[in-house]
Amino acid sequence: MAGMTPRRTILGPALAGFALALGSHPEVARRLAVTLGAEPRRALPLDRLLELGLNHLALAGIGLALVALMGIGLGILATRDFAAPLRAGIDGAAAAAQAVPPVVMVALALPVLGFGGPPTVLALVAYSIMPMLRGTVGAIEAVSPEARQAAIAIGLSPRQVLLQVELPLAAGIILDTFRTALVLAVATTAVGGLAGASTLGTPIVAGLQNQNLVPMLQGAAATAALALLCDAALLAAASRLRRWNIPAGRGATCP
Repeated sequence: MAGMTPRRTILGPALAGFALALGSHPEVARRLAVTLGAEPRRALPLDRLLELGLNHLALAGIGLALVALMGIGLGILATRDFAAPLRAGIDGAAAAAQAVPPVVMVALALPVLGFGGPPTVLALVAYSIMPMLRGTVGAIEAVSPEARQAAIAIGLSPRQVLLQVELPLAAGIILDTFRTALVLAVATTAVGGLAGASTLGTPIVAGLQNQNLVPMLQGAAATAALALLCDAALLAAASRLRRWNIPAGRGATCP
């Protein structure tokens, strides 16, 4: 039974993602809108929905790459002894960035960055970097002190200790944190519709403007489906890492 647990964990979000993807289909969304008491108005065509989904995923991927680079990089910096005085400032800046709602961040960025993808990516990075930063710090600090001491005792430099001991042992927890950042990134990218970016938030905005519930349901269901399916994919990757004996999800210790 223990061997089935990772598969069951992956199966849950995968099935939910496929169910929501089905709910975003034009005919299904139209019938759902009627069930909710709305008129059976025009739905977004499936090919357009798929196009928006690909654009949404690409934009989320760009933002997520920046979140990973900045979050992991700042997390590593915050755990170095020489940067101890900077740690409170780094954490405070990340917390302040997340405190600004993504919609407000997009609105503030529009005069400077214009419409489209750039303000969306900015909002995504600002909203998702704190979990990545704090998760990286927590993962590195969870590494057993004995592991560090043993590495230093055999003559490894601080850089080698980081690359050969701390990061490999912290990789599992960092990957779990990356999952959280991924879900936030996919969800936050939907606000790009307010900035004119072609995302799954576009039909939501159009539905609000036209008082048409059908595209709103399609955009919301497709966004949630994309987040859940991406989460399932990363869960599968984490399961593979566990098979390679890389700790994931709990404190890392010296093997």
